[in-house]
Amino acid sequence: MTTQHDEGNADDEHDAARERHERYLREHVPLAAFMQVSVLEVGADTVAVSAPLKPNVNVHGTLFGGSGAALALIAAWSLLHTRMQAEHVAASLVVHRHQMTYLRPIAGRVTARAGFAAGAAEWQEFAEALDRKGRARIVVDATLLDDAGQAGAQLSGEFVAVRR
Repeated sequence: MTTQHDEGNADDEHDAARERHERYLREHVPLAAFMQVSVLEVGADTVAVSAPLKPNVNVHGTLFGGSGAALALIAAWSLLHTRMQAEHVAASLVVHRHQMTYLRPIAGRVTARAGFAAGAAEWQEFAEALDRKGRARIVVDATLLDDAGQAGAQLSGEFVAVRR
């Protein structure tokens, strides 16, 4: 039986993980600091980050495409990075390739929500391949959302991890 106290502890743990990862991004990824990235959610199967328009604006007053791609990559990489930390997986993680599709302009704060392309089971296959071979690939998708929750762009990114 879950008690209100248990739920409060889980919320505190999620808040601590979110704050810890935001601090990590600001200290280790200078672009994230410049873009004013904030971490909204850190979960086992999803991560959401957000950034204001002002430092990421283009000449048309909407989100600069490069900032959108960077924010989506930060969300996708963060999903893997935080999951690897939580499961004590020691490996170097880099983006191998990505594709970005822009659907419409975003004219305000932008949120990037990342998740596993093939579903949560993909993580297990990735972790097992990393254990067996010392190297693994995984695809993470991220969607850029405007303030109303409408999709403005989609990223598909392939990441490679190499055991340290």
